[in-house]
Amino acid sequence: MADWVSKRLDEIVEFNPRETIKKGVIAKKIAMDKLQPFCRDITEFELEPFSGGTKFRNGDTIMARITPCLENGKTAKVNILDDGEVGFGSTEYIVFRAREGVDADFVYYLISSPFVREPAIKSMVGSSGRQRVQTDVVQGITVMIPTLGEQKAIAGILKLLDDKIAVNIKINHNLEEQISSLFVNMFGSAIDSLNDSDVKLGDLIESIDNRGKTPPLSDQPTSYPIIDVRALSGNSRIIDYNNCTKYVSEETYKTWFRSGHPKVYDILISTVGSLAEMKIFLGDIGCIAQNVVGFRTKEISPLYLYQYLDYIKNDLVAYNIGSVQPSIKVTHIIKHSIYVAPQAEIEKFDSIAHSITKQIFANCKENETLKQMRDTLLLKLMSGEIDVSNIEI
Repeated sequence: MADWVSKRLDEIVEFNPRETIKKGVIAKKIAMDKLQPFCRDITEFELEPFSGGTKFRNGDTIMARITPCLENGKTAKVNILDDGEVGFGSTEYIVFRAREGVDADFVYYLISSPFVREPAIKSMVGSSGRQRVQTDVVQGITVMIPTLGEQKAIAGILKLLDDKIAVNIKINHNLEEQISSLFVNMFGSAIDSLNDSDVKLGDLIESIDNRGKTPPLSDQPTSYPIIDVRALSGNSRIIDYNNCTKYVSEETYKTWFRSGHPKVYDILISTVGSLAEMKIFLGDIGCIAQNVVGFRTKEISPLYLYQYLDYIKNDLVAYNIGSVQPSIKVTHIIKHSIYVAPQAEIEKFDSIAHSITKQIFANCKENETLKQMRDTLLLKLMSGEIDVSNIEI
């Protein structure tokens, strides 16, 4: 670390750089819900007329400044704009732009590191549930900065891992589309023409939940995460455990949830807030939050039923009874008519869907390993514990 120098953060990055978008001009918007926890890349955006918000360009790093988004790891490097294009997003972002002589990738990893995150979180003030980072405190954070060559080497090592994560996410997105297209081609017309049926959703499933209360939580992360609505968001059919921020002890898990905990291939669906978001439960132990219900199938393929429910998601959302907070009741949606295809067709679909789902799950598990490697290296590289002075990327 002989060549590393101490700098205030505002000496190496420009905070909330001035950009212009005229009112009413259609521009790319990155809403807070488009940022995935501890994920570099932004995969989704919306085209909307500009009416206000934080503005940024490609290469900028955006970080949530409000609780719990910052604690949940909502920090990303903008990558969805064209050259010279300006996008916008939530007023709850802080935008960081690398100054001359500073590598933009290095800035992203620095902002994502504990050396910036922890003092930013500690600086939060405001009423409970709406606390915000004090930008002036973050500007004054002192960090150790290596030479530009070492910055590029550090960022290059971490970037290799994030690039592989991004490839797996893209592969999984394509695999999801393959299953959806197969399902629509095989069953879409029959479902669309269904007016009524003697078979109802309730005939095909049993419901599981956590008794409608919040269990005693653990002070530390454990192997028993609480799966809430947040963990059901995103495009993949597999639960993102990075979105789980609450945990219970093993003792609570065994005594509180009893038969109410999910099993492999249960379908988990949100009933409050973001309605009818759903995932397939695979691989790990988890506990259902009070606004999530599990559907355990009876004598029908869970993959067929999952894809069916995803296909008719708008129908399920239409059961909303909430005037302020959107909500649906399981007792209502289980009365929905369901088309049950001939067994041979379901088995054909199930065989293909099962194989693809296993690949999606394998990619998700690999990404978890890659994220752990990245986060371990991030701390060691940003602290100078690993010498990169002789590494060229």
